[in-house]
Amino acid sequence: MKKNNLGIYLLLVLPATILFFIFHTIPAVMGIFYSFTDWNGLKPTYKMVGFINYLNVFKDKDVLDAYLFTFKFAILTTVIVNVVSLCIALALNSNIKLKNFFKGLYFMPYILSMLIVAYIFNYFFANFWIDIMGYLGIEKWMVNPLGNEKGAWLAIVFVTVWQSAAFNTVLYLAGLQTISEDLYEASALDGANKWKEFWGITFPMIAPFFTINMVLSLKGFLQVFDQVLALTGGGPFGVTRSIALLIYKNGFSGNEFAYQSANAVIYFVVIVAISLIQLRYLQKREMNL
Repeated sequence: MKKNNLGIYLLLVLPATILFFIFHTIPAVMGIFYSFTDWNGLKPTYKMVGFINYLNVFKDKDVLDAYLFTFKFAILTTVIVNVVSLCIALALNSNIKLKNFFKGLYFMPYILSMLIVAYIFNYFFANFWIDIMGYLGIEKWMVNPLGNEKGAWLAIVFVTVWQSAAFNTVLYLAGLQTISEDLYEASALDGANKWKEFWGITFPMIAPFFTINMVLSLKGFLQVFDQVLALTGGGPFGVTRSIALLIYKNGFSGNEFAYQSANAVIYFVVIVAISLIQLRYLQKREMNL
């Protein structure tokens, strides 16, 4: 780095660093501090309570139910999103007509805010779903899935997959375009069919992209919030209440600011630990391919 450019680099980096520190680091540190108090977010005074909030989190049935829903949602959505994205990417990477048009079409959902997408689907499920199921003759599905305890979380999975698959598709496409055509020509000469070609060449070559997609997907879906808030608000009867939604609602309007701060700290540690374990396992798998 040239000395005369150092000032320019600092000028570019410092404002972002200061803003990040003010709006991210300081609130995070304050949240950790308040997690050791009994403050409800409103009263003018508080007292230190040590690790009581942390211990109570593990005894709270609402918190445990929220963890169960969040993990169930995140694991299923991660698998579906990556399968769908990989299939779309393979199709878009082949010699099909209007390839660029379809690339733009599949990426459009990702441009929209998840909150907006969720409100659109909320309207769709409330007004058109029953008519479509009636037209198809599937009577047992002629109910709004968002009001059904069994169907609500599947509706959230569907909306999330619809919006999120676009980003993963782009990453898989980038990986597929790094594979040399020579490999496929050599496998064709050896008589390999498309299935063997996929498992022998394509999948091993895009292994790093698979790793990053899986880690980013699971981490992101564990923080599910917008779609739950807009589609069900955590209902019906709390069966779709995620950890992030529970922390937000009870922390800011349930007089549990310090308690939910402790919950947030625990959840942050859980997400970091899962991401590191997942990354380490998938990177080892890459080396064995």
